[in-house]
Amino acid sequence: MTILFVRGLTVMDFSYLHAERGLLGESWIVDVTLHGSLDDQGMVLDFSDVKKQVKRLVDERFDHKLIVPLTSDCTHIDGDPEQPSVSFIYGSHGKTIVHSSPPSALCLLDAVAVTTDTVAQAIEAELMAIMPSNVRKIEIDLHEETIDGAFYHYSHGLKQHCGNCQRIAHGHRSRIEIHRNGQRDLLLEEEWAARWHDIYIGSREDLVEASSEKHHYHYTASQGEYDLVLPAERCYLIDTDSTVENLAAHIADLLGKQNPDDDIRVDAYEGVGKGAVGIST
Repeated sequence: MTILFVRGLTVMDFSYLHAERGLLGESWIVDVTLHGSLDDQGMVLDFSDVKKQVKRLVDERFDHKLIVPLTSDCTHIDGDPEQPSVSFIYGSHGKTIVHSSPPSALCLLDAVAVTTDTVAQAIEAELMAIMPSNVRKIEIDLHEETIDGAFYHYSHGLKQHCGNCQRIAHGHRSRIEIHRNGQRDLLLEEEWAARWHDIYIGSREDLVEASSEKHHYHYTASQGEYDLVLPAERCYLIDTDSTVENLAAHIADLLGKQNPDDDIRVDAYEGVGKGAVGIST
């Protein structure tokens, strides 16, 4: 038996439904290990094939989707199969999330909860079905980025995006770095991480109904029609689309107005290892 591994093969950026915290944006790094015998090339599997097949499966089935724990008591699915509606009741006070979209924006996970283990098991099972016969076992390890500092989980949708970012409830786990006059300001970083803790960042023009109890977002994009209802306390409104460029500029602009004598630079991340810089003017 020979073991082949690829660390950090790709990153899953997605949102999921949690029985206590509700809608959560997340970013998981994907590691893969293959166990098997050597083929005619003296390999378990060519590295390029490992990367292509694993990344293709993750991208098509899990990435930039809302992952729904199908067998959870919190989950209820109704409506047309072409436009399924997911209702999810979470937390001790029975808060409700309602999500409607084309089926391509959903991953219905056959599990009570969405965890690194349950998602890894689903990926492993689907990969084994397409592996050559010499591959005897696949192990997928999903894990968060190690962040020494402030970070937040956020969900959003980019209706003008021509690809999968248009899906109304996908998200990221993101670090934030704020520099005031050339020095990291850890207190400001923690303040923003707390402000955007488990948040949905919505565009004001997509908000079709708002009250002190709930926000209702709706838009139509190239892949179809999207609808999302969330508790108002879990929402943060901005005047633009919620691209990471706009988010970095938004934070820098607010901090610049609050600290007019300081030079502010915001490095806002979108998941792992990518992001944008905002500078106060």
